[in-house]
Amino acid sequence: MDLFKTFILLCIIIPLAFGESPLMIELPENLEQRTDGSIDEVRLRCSSWRVAVEANKLSPWKTVPTECVDYVKEYMSGQDYVIDLEIVSNEAEEFAKSVELKGDGMDAWVFDVDETLLSNLDYYSQHGYGSEIFDHIQFDNWVLEGMAQAIKPSLELYKEVKKLGFKMFLLTGRAENKRTITINNLTKEGFESWDRLILRGDEDDGKTALVFKSDKRKEIVEEGFRIIGNSGDQWSDLIGSYVSMRSFKLSNPMYFIG
Repeated sequence: MDLFKTFILLCIIIPLAFGESPLMIELPENLEQRTDGSIDEVRLRCSSWRVAVEANKLSPWKTVPTECVDYVKEYMSGQDYVIDLEIVSNEAEEFAKSVELKGDGMDAWVFDVDETLLSNLDYYSQHGYGSEIFDHIQFDNWVLEGMAQAIKPSLELYKEVKKLGFKMFLLTGRAENKRTITINNLTKEGFESWDRLILRGDEDDGKTALVFKSDKRKEIVEEGFRIIGNSGDQWSDLIGSYVSMRSFKLSNPMYFIG
């Protein structure tokens, strides 16, 4: 079942990364009968819900469905999540290696921070794995603790992309007043020597994540940089205007940011 879910997810995400339409897969209506009742219907439905979330087919959504909380907890805490992250990061690394940089120092890679470079799973494990309405105050208090851990496949990708010679832009929805703690947290977890860390300033108040990140990418491009790659866990990290040559969506069934 785990390999089957991974196959379905790849059939959706990889074509989207190439700008193509995802493969359409129809599940047989009598799937449960064919497996002699060994597939739990709730688990199957929650797996399908997660695939739809990753394919951006259910946006906007506010919380994880109550019946899927245990499924999301199991997914986020187990090897399925790790393997999904590894597959995306490995694909991004292979793409980065295939790019012939211009040599003028203007080829850039953009990384989101939360759930892309740093994991807040310890926070969400205490708040229903996304089943609770998001509380900005509680989450800000968590951020200020600086305890988010590195997402290891992303750390490996980050180091490889930097070694290849890309300019490193970190573009996060965190507010400007979180700059110091964000720098300290990233550095503590092994992320070093980026070229620019971009956070929300006062002028960005009221902007959706999609608009904010598009505006900041526009500024990057207008400086003469070429955005070759972009890694993020939200579609609002990746789509909009001034998009990268290729974008890489990391799995995140815990929350949606539009």
